[in-house]
Amino acid sequence: MKYLFALALLAGALGARAQGVLTFERDLHDFGAVPEGTQAAHEFRFKNTGNQPVVIANVQASCGCTTPDWTKTPVLPGKSGIVRAVYSSAGRPGVFNKTVTVTSNAAEPSHVLTIKGTVLTKDEQKKTLTPAELARSPRLVIEGAPAHDFGRLESGQQLSARFVVRNAGKSPLVLGALGSACYCVGYKVPPAPIAPGQSATVELVYAPRQLGPLADVVTLQSNDVATAGEAKLTLRATVVRTLVPESLVKESGTAVPFK
Repeated sequence: MKYLFALALLAGALGARAQGVLTFERDLHDFGAVPEGTQAAHEFRFKNTGNQPVVIANVQASCGCTTPDWTKTPVLPGKSGIVRAVYSSAGRPGVFNKTVTVTSNAAEPSHVLTIKGTVLTKDEQKKTLTPAELARSPRLVIEGAPAHDFGRLESGQQLSARFVVRNAGKSPLVLGALGSACYCVGYKVPPAPIAPGQSATVELVYAPRQLGPLADVVTLQSNDVATAGEAKLTLRATVVRTLVPESLVKESGTAVPFK
């Protein structure tokens, strides 16, 4: 009887220790100086040092300015994964200190990671650069007309417009956040850095929320510090409730008797 009791205690103890453990390489990342308008991204790497798979249920940022992503599949014992935090610096000059909280089925169910840094305005960045460094900086140039007219657009539709961006500078051009008063414009695909002397097509998705003739100005920011570092693009459309002719709408609503 005592033997069985001891086995039960041992099994319970082993079961209690059967759990995944998230071990992060570090809990804090300091970006240092971040150019305003860029996306500051960092991957926190971790390893499951436990003896059971770990599943991350959620990663919650402390503010809307930080976008998290993470390994969605179960992380087996001995395997690694990442938690990615992206801080949007557009319109947020100054010091920042943000957290992301990782929730999982690990032995520590909640784990806090921190990112911090200082967002520098274009003028502040210029003061830290030598004339030679300014000469080597990227240059943002919009090729062609900086405007797109969608014509008549049905309410609720999302259409895209393409613009060609050229880097006339001597270092890679990194396109940053998009700004608009309507909050109705975004990248279809996050743009990759543009090499010096090269051009790339940037596709913007437009989803207006108002009816009538619209002309929404979009600010495209970048790491170009030698000039203004941003470009103004205009998206025009006449938004209507429906593109179906009125006569067809009325006809479709007419009752047809059975014969």
